Amino acid sequence: MFWFLLIALVAVVGAVTLVVVGGGERAALADAPPDRLDVPLPYDRPLGRADVEALRLPMTVRGYRMADVDDVLGRLGAELAERDARIAELEMALAGARALRESGEPTEPRDAAEGSDRSEGEDA
Repeated sequence: MFWFLLIALVAVVGAVTLVVVGGGERAALADAPPDRLDVPLPYDRPLGRADVEALRLPMTVRGYRMADVDDVLGRLGAELAERDARIAELEMALAGARALRESGEPTEPRDAAEGSDRSEGEDA
């Protein structure tokens, strides 16, 4: 009985080894996934919602690669800060325009107003 179990064990180990190692193009084991980002975030334009949703960070034994996570978070933080600054700038410009409109001052630039006064004086 012992010899039968030993021969069966050798046959099973040999068959598994042949399938895994000798499979060639149709190997049972798939290629290991890359350990870096396949598609990095675009640097030629601002990030959009689709870029963030499509982002997939590669896994390692203990989770995600810290360098990749730090890069992505740094990029997102910088773009959010830039957008916040632009929003604050536009809100200040809007508040200034509203203040001018409420004070009753003309909203057209002074140069244009002065230019129209000069042309009227020259015609008379």
